[in-house]
Amino acid sequence: MRRRSMLLAAGAAALSTQLGGRASAAAGSGPVLDHDTPVDLDGSEYVDLSNQVGVLAPLTTGTIVVTFRTTSHNEAMTLFSASDPTAPSSNVTLNLSGGALQFSVREKGSVLINVMTRTRYDDGLRHTVAVTVNASGTELHAGGRVVYATARQAFFGSVSRLTALALGRNTDSDHPGGEWFCTGTVERAAVWDRVLTGTELVAQCPRPDLADLGRISTILNSDTPATWVLTGDSITHGALHTNGWRSYPEHWTERVRWELGKPKNRDFVIDSGVSGATSAELVARFGERVTAFSPQVVSIMIGTIATSGLGPETYRANLVSLVRSVRALPGSPVPVLQAPNPVDPAKWPGRVGLARYAQVMGEVAVQQDAVFVDHYKDWLDGNGGQVPLSLLGDGLHPNERGHHRVVLKMIKDLRIFDAGSRVCSLHVP
Repeated sequence: MRRRSMLLAAGAAALSTQLGGRASAAAGSGPVLDHDTPVDLDGSEYVDLSNQVGVLAPLTTGTIVVTFRTTSHNEAMTLFSASDPTAPSSNVTLNLSGGALQFSVREKGSVLINVMTRTRYDDGLRHTVAVTVNASGTELHAGGRVVYATARQAFFGSVSRLTALALGRNTDSDHPGGEWFCTGTVERAAVWDRVLTGTELVAQCPRPDLADLGRISTILNSDTPATWVLTGDSITHGALHTNGWRSYPEHWTERVRWELGKPKNRDFVIDSGVSGATSAELVARFGERVTAFSPQVVSIMIGTIATSGLGPETYRANLVSLVRSVRALPGSPVPVLQAPNPVDPAKWPGRVGLARYAQVMGEVAVQQDAVFVDHYKDWLDGNGGQVPLSLLGDGLHPNERGHHRVVLKMIKDLRIFDAGSRVCSLHVP
């Protein structure tokens, strides 16, 4: 097991030097603790930083930041934990629970705060997460963006006797050997004695998230009902070629309104896709297709028939208009652009230019700082660069398998994938 002897056998002082951990008591400036040497954890290893816990123990306000990447899906994985190993359930822990980001503070079994996102971060990608705590409450962040907020607060100073500090595990009197071990790489863990600003949190991220992705995560993590509008052409409409199976908007509805649990069942998902629609028609009928529903999120999947009389630059202008129109609605809803899927060129030679339209959509997303779900690339990458004909009904429209592929990409990119869910694990024969 790589690095095991260094991680477990070395003394705490040696670990601080060998693994890059450092402490500083300078208030209001840099972190008071910063462990910035990446460590690979195999589910039984951890990094002991207990010699630095005294710097953190008095803090009643501050920020914890961890950059990590998971290599497996464990039910519980500790990223950062300070605890009293002589007492039951006395700890401050930032961890993943079923992939969801969780922050908890407990004092001898009494839960002072325990908050968790619905969005998930055990996808094998690099994430930077954070928790900030002050008198106003507690916020969870991902990629530098707020994804969850509550007025409740508790921090290191809320637990009376913190003597253990570790990356990769939590300890208490019931688990002296540790629990909730992490499998993956922890690149960095740092603590400040103040709440970092939004700009500072973004600066801590090697790859910050789009602000709109953070807003979508906040909507998914909130208990306030939200309205999702999915609009577009016949693919979003889900007409005919699903062969009686669910379309991708229907799968999305099941994932959000049922599988995410109450009170997300009070969200509403509206499919306003119309067979034959073009980006020009969607611009012209934006009021009835989008505005009428007072949405918080608007997904736009359009372009499959864009080559019928519309050039790429007209398509670009229409997409820009649609994104700006979404943002201009009351409450500034979040736009999501979803690229059309590739089609069978043998059956649809008139659509051979569709790749350019998918590329244009991606360019508009970058220009407008919009979330982009690239089904065109996903389908080709998943089939060796070839159009996956098994996902198509008539060579153009996704069949029941294609619609499931579309929603899986959407679910993964918007961070609510769970291999154990019926939607995510559905097998379409």
